[in-house]
Amino acid sequence: MIDYSPLWKTMQRKNISTYQLINQFHFSKGTLDSLKHNRNVTLHTIETLCLILDAPIQDIVRILPDNPL
Repeated sequence: MIDYSPLWKTMQRKNISTYQLINQFHFSKGTLDSLKHNRNVTLHTIETLCLILDAPIQDIVRILPDNPL
């Protein structure tokens, strides 16, 4: 399972709001909705977030097993 909870923590730590992502960095509201609901986004989107936030990928997304053992 894809989990974007690290993204929201990183954004808070870096003082970047969703408003800024939309207006300053031209993110679509649809992309942000996908991120909020842990839906698939492109690797390009993840790369862009890493560059905007100056953060490694693990500060944006984590992969969780669907069926924990």
